[in-house]
Amino acid sequence: MARFLIRRILQGLLVLWLMTVGVFLIFFVGPGPKAVPRALAGRNATPQVVAEVTKRLQLDKPIYQQYWHFFSGLLHGNLGYSFYHGQSVNSVLKAAFPITLSLTIGAAIIWIVLGVLSGILSAVKSRTIADRTFTGLALFFYSMPTFVLGLLLLLVFYYELTIHGIHAFPPTYIPFGQSPTGWFRSLILPWITLALVSAATYTRLTRGSMLDVMNEDYIRTARAKGLSERRVIFRHSLRAALTPVVTQFGLDVGILLGGAVITEVVFSMPGLGFTAVQAIDQQDLPVIIGVVIVASTAVVVANIVVDAFYAVLDPRVRLH
Repeated sequence: MARFLIRRILQGLLVLWLMTVGVFLIFFVGPGPKAVPRALAGRNATPQVVAEVTKRLQLDKPIYQQYWHFFSGLLHGNLGYSFYHGQSVNSVLKAAFPITLSLTIGAAIIWIVLGVLSGILSAVKSRTIADRTFTGLALFFYSMPTFVLGLLLLLVFYYELTIHGIHAFPPTYIPFGQSPTGWFRSLILPWITLALVSAATYTRLTRGSMLDVMNEDYIRTARAKGLSERRVIFRHSLRAALTPVVTQFGLDVGILLGGAVITEVVFSMPGLGFTAVQAIDQQDLPVIIGVVIVASTAVVVANIVVDAFYAVLDPRVRLH
């Protein structure tokens, strides 16, 4: 298993390095040598600031020296400097990432529980009313855009309750340091929005995978040995059926850690997605580069963790 994980980690590092090359080519080479300093300095930058950017990032040097300066900065955890905000990109993303992280973790817990449990029940009660109900709900929420569901929740649980004197949910995000209770209440609606849309996928994945596994010979053998139905379902069927669920979960969490753009914008949460939208609107190129790097790293790390779970769920994976 150790060799398997080491190989996956090395592959992940290779992907991250290729990502840095791609980012460098897109943002530092593509626009042209004269356009890059102006783009990095911001649209309102003075000639003095543009000259400072050129000197600081060594943009007057050969391409390979520019890349090494860029790459070595990343190795030291330096994501650049935002001249629009007048602070380092690290500081901008450091303030935004915990918000996105709290949103992702809370929503992920809800959607994995709802999706897997409803999928198991649908598979066990196949072709019954319960199965058709969960399948219908999954299709309904899967078809609903995130911003529509978010706005509907705001309309019902914030606006309608507020005008009736019930202040259950705050209108915007409340930092944890300001009020832990307010922080929790401000995340409930975003959590539910992401969870309901995402849980539908896990319901369908779990149901389909469980139905395939439950027809295998070793499941019939387990029943013939007299094992309880609960043990057959959760110990044998579910464990073998979780592989596609784990795959989807790793991808979803990795992508959301890079910024749940729509949800954060709808609920005015200044996370990575909201920060990325603002950076694009302000043409703050260093922050955009920082968000891309953080998002890519999150996806790669999530996939490595998924590979580790594969090795736990299926011992055959360790041999490849």
